[in-house]
Amino acid sequence: MATVKHKILVLSGKGGVGKSTFSAQLAFALAAKDFQVGLLDIDICGPSIPKMLGLEGQDIHQSNLGWSPVYVESNLGVMSIGFMLPNPDEAVIWRGPRKNGLIKQFLKDVYWGELDFLVVDAPPGTSDEHISIVQFLQATGIDGAIIVTTPQQVSLIDVRKEVSFCKKVGVPVLGVVENMSGLCQPLKDFRFLRMTETGEHTDLTEKVIEYMKEKAPEMLDLIAASEIFDSSGGGAAKMCTEMGVPFLGKVPLDPQLCKAAEEGKSCFSEQKCSISAPALKSIVEKLMAKYWCKEMSVEQ
Repeated sequence: MATVKHKILVLSGKGGVGKSTFSAQLAFALAAKDFQVGLLDIDICGPSIPKMLGLEGQDIHQSNLGWSPVYVESNLGVMSIGFMLPNPDEAVIWRGPRKNGLIKQFLKDVYWGELDFLVVDAPPGTSDEHISIVQFLQATGIDGAIIVTTPQQVSLIDVRKEVSFCKKVGVPVLGVVENMSGLCQPLKDFRFLRMTETGEHTDLTEKVIEYMKEKAPEMLDLIAASEIFDSSGGGAAKMCTEMGVPFLGKVPLDPQLCKAAEEGKSCFSEQKCSISAPALKSIVEKLMAKYWCKEMSVEQ
């Protein structure tokens, strides 16, 4: 860990908010800037990173220097407990001490070499596993935590606890990301259905698209948006103001980003993620400008 310049912890109050997706895309974005990047997945009971980086079925190897990460690119290495499971469907049923032991081993025994950034994808919530992670990382310095949430109150309640946890253990909150902040998708990519009272439906997509092509072709270029979560309480932005932590921005729910995660690809490498990629890029640029740009420009 002494050869790692910057360590970023990615947290969430609950599972299913897109924490691992954000961790993966943050690592891709930093690597695209020609930094040396490591991505460490220590979500022991739900290791998603191998899938999201296109590394399922890969094995890790041990050298005299320690465990060697699996490399997506020459400047992006990945380590996950998912690489150690003989069967991806196998549940990890471990008590706390064994989990904490593996976390410490991952943090201590993986040989990353010289890294500019290490992105640590942590388990959701606040448990003794998080205390172990923080205690070990603090010994060699930790930049802080990025907390990922969705807009609705049921998620923000747990994020408040996550912010409180960070403050109590002395981990700076680099900022909060509001993920799945409304569904955004080109109108032409939607399906159009006629529903009956019994739940049966008729697919009218082809007819609707043909009608728009004939009567209003400019509509096919529109982006349709829908607030799928209740954000009437002000969402993450209001919570950040109330708790005195930075708000990094919103990332819309983009089916193309979901597809990129399923295929283990960067959302920045192609033009398909035209809705979510600009939002993610803006968040990365905001982090760079606020925390690392001056130092990196001096070092380079």
